[in-house]
Amino acid sequence: MAVKPYSKITVADYLALEAGKPEKHEYFDGEVFAMGGASAVHNLIVTNIVRELSVQLRKKPCLVYPSDLRVKVIHTGLYTYPDAIVVCDKPKLEQPGDTLLNPTVIIEVLSDSSELYDRGRKFEHYRTLPSLNEYLLVNQHAPKIELYSRQPQQRWLLSAANSLTDSISISSIDCILGLVDVYEKVEWSPAT
Repeated sequence: MAVKPYSKITVADYLALEAGKPEKHEYFDGEVFAMGGASAVHNLIVTNIVRELSVQLRKKPCLVYPSDLRVKVIHTGLYTYPDAIVVCDKPKLEQPGDTLLNPTVIIEVLSDSSELYDRGRKFEHYRTLPSLNEYLLVNQHAPKIELYSRQPQQRWLLSAANSLTDSISISSIDCILGLVDVYEKVEWSPAT
């Protein structure tokens, strides 16, 4: 989630800012936004998803990337770091080679500070990616995954799984995520 904008800069300046820095920033329309840090639960969920997809895609021509690979939405100019990405075609990289242009599946683990953005404006950006077939939103406070699948005529179909006994099928990559696996070792605090 974008936290605090700096003054307007060029894409070249943004990419120079990102080079070699441990902090990540999102870029849109000349503005750079610091990306907030992720909780332990958030990171565990991302790790579990990347592990599960990597195993299922091991013998397929798809690659799974965690949150350190930047994605550029060509049509809107957004540069961002999804929590996980799957690409099934040969990766198209913007030079110098660290920005992916053709994700097949994008996964975002929702946090309190990013949920509205991930569901709204960010998804608007992602929908303009011709290569994107599916978008997953993963809740970190309870077992819940929402999957948006591209349909003809610019429509998106929502599927949801809401229990640890459920699974969600990501048809574009022929994978199934069991919620019990996605939330393995996650301990939620009791509601107060």
